[in-house]
Amino acid sequence: MMESLTTSLQRVFGFDTFRTGQEAALTALEQGQDTLAILPTGAGKTLIYQLYGYRHPGCVLVISPLLSLMNDQVDRMRVTGFRRSAAINSLTSYVERQEILRHLGDYQFLFLSPEMLAQPQMLAQVQQLQLSLLVIDEAHCIVQWGPDFRPEYLLLGAIRSKLQQPLTLMLTATAGKTTRHEITKQLRTTPAIVAESVNRPNIFLDVENVADEPGKQVRLKSLVSQLQQPGVVYFSSKQQATDTALWLHQETGLKAAAYHAGLDSEDRFKIQQQFMAGQLDVICATSAFGMGIDKNNVRYVIHYHLPADLESYAQEIGRAGRDGKPSVAILLYAPGDEQLPLALGQSNRPDEETIQRYYAHPQQFSGDDPVIQLLAFYRQHGISQAAVTQMFTGRERERNRALAQMMAYARETHCLRERWLAAFDEQSPEHTVACCSPGNTPLNLNAVGLTRQQPMVTATTEREDWVARLQRLF
Repeated sequence: MMESLTTSLQRVFGFDTFRTGQEAALTALEQGQDTLAILPTGAGKTLIYQLYGYRHPGCVLVISPLLSLMNDQVDRMRVTGFRRSAAINSLTSYVERQEILRHLGDYQFLFLSPEMLAQPQMLAQVQQLQLSLLVIDEAHCIVQWGPDFRPEYLLLGAIRSKLQQPLTLMLTATAGKTTRHEITKQLRTTPAIVAESVNRPNIFLDVENVADEPGKQVRLKSLVSQLQQPGVVYFSSKQQATDTALWLHQETGLKAAAYHAGLDSEDRFKIQQQFMAGQLDVICATSAFGMGIDKNNVRYVIHYHLPADLESYAQEIGRAGRDGKPSVAILLYAPGDEQLPLALGQSNRPDEETIQRYYAHPQQFSGDDPVIQLLAFYRQHGISQAAVTQMFTGRERERNRALAQMMAYARETHCLRERWLAAFDEQSPEHTVACCSPGNTPLNLNAVGLTRQQPMVTATTEREDWVARLQRLF
């Protein structure tokens, strides 16, 4: 008879009790049910498939969206005793990849991106494995990224069929009704759903109305100068994240760095490690930053640009206050900010006329255009013109609905938490002064206990401190 889940938990991790949602998800899997686990950031989602992999023979195949996240997960798993873990991605050297492929059947955990798994040769190798569990990590990416950014996500249902429908665990921190439906539809399953509240009572919610871009910069500088560190500032622009990190360092003396997909993998890894080690005060990042980052003392998350939807916003503010201590999520809003997510949403999406012309004469189009590459992908995989048109029309409608929800949050005058939780079909607790500060209410940092305890150390005083220390030492 197999030992209890709690006994396995104690044996492998040394914990006496599960965190919220972990045991329910494992119980469903143990009963042979595909499972969609919607658990808040920091809830320990990786433990679910690690413990399942420990208890069952075969390989746990984890589909993960980001290279840095994948490699970080493998490193952490090896440290915690799961030595037979490997990732194959574009950062894996040829020699290392060949070595992993030669011993593929020996691995207990294998991490791949959707793009890597979709390659025919890789899929053929994976089909030879005895899979105990298929894990779709950050499953909301199927909806947020699939149709017009990383279409391989939309192949996962067909691939799952080719792998003989293995037991499947889908993991995400946020998924409203529409996203849940789309995830399960794409993966062709009717899973057990384990969902915990997205509410994080220790995160104070704030919307700050500013007049224009210069006003936004002034307010950002004021906030990061006053707030307890460390913090994350999210941008929709890679260039603006880079420029602002440099500007904040020059203006405030704070140790600031930018993190986005435009940096090479080595720089991203270095910045991530510095942030984890407490060597940086603030990260200026795009949405590429944060997935799988296990740092529990982030005190604030500021959104410089308006997110496209409340699900992304919930994912990103969830990186604050994972230690349960008071933290703050601030959205800086200037009139017209909604134009940027609208423009970004349309940048890689073909209109109906382009779809029609491409399907009629594909050879007349250049393969260098990302939009044409997207259409070529769908055509090569046998998806009809009508189906592609319908998909992008639906995508447009859904994006507009999601952005309207985000705008309603930004313009809320009563209770931000009530507005936010309503989008996830949740009831809000009674409004208090410790809950939120809508855009028509000035933010009082002292009242929520988030002001800096010590005076800020500038570059000059830091040098003086070193001189004083050296004098004491000698």
